[in-house]
Amino acid sequence: MTTSAKMAAIAALMGETGRARMLIALMDGRALTATELAQVAGVAASTASGHLGKLTQAGLLAVLSQGRHRYFRLASPAVARLLEGIMVVAAEPASEQHPEPRIGSLLREARTCYDHLAGRLGVALSDALVRNGAIELGDEAGRVTEFGESFLQSFGISLEVRRQSRRLYCRPCLDWSERRFHFAGVLGSALLARTLELGWITRANEGRAVSVTPKGRRGFSDRFGVDQVYSTPNTYKGARHVQGIGD
Repeated sequence: MTTSAKMAAIAALMGETGRARMLIALMDGRALTATELAQVAGVAASTASGHLGKLTQAGLLAVLSQGRHRYFRLASPAVARLLEGIMVVAAEPASEQHPEPRIGSLLREARTCYDHLAGRLGVALSDALVRNGAIELGDEAGRVTEFGESFLQSFGISLEVRRQSRRLYCRPCLDWSERRFHFAGVLGSALLARTLELGWITRANEGRAVSVTPKGRRGFSDRFGVDQVYSTPNTYKGARHVQGIGD
């Protein structure tokens, strides 16, 4: 099959609403069962099974078996990036006469974008690290500075993850709700894992939204200079310069 034919086949698979819902549900990086994905898609179990079979055969999903259960997840970071790009385009208003699509306040505030933080929180963290010289982000690539390596290590992020992975360590990712860059790659994944480990954020019971805990509010402010305005809904003021980053 030619590249153009494969492209058309993948686009057709993703063009069905139920399958699209399944893929979006897996954008938090976790694995879900066929039953859970059927509920997300709003289809019968038999229909979900057919959808999942097609998505797996096309290389968009991978299957993990654990005992009697089978779990589905996105097959690779490349699939996640494909979905991110489509979501950016889908979030664009069709014309000046059409308002922007409605985005849930929790998702806009803070969410996972496959394996890294996104939304206002992700963008604010990216701004803080760029402003204070810890990372540099371009339109296509990013890098961690010498100071950034020291700061990240002091925060508990080991540089070994960079040496052991073939993925880009730091890359820009266009945030589909904020229309600005946050950072992704191995560093984005490591930061998400570390903030979960510290109890700064917690995952929502369903969906990709995450909540910032009181401990996290203090930590993001003191460590990264990212403050919140606790009005309706929580809105990030962005990054400020603090001791410990860039001093």
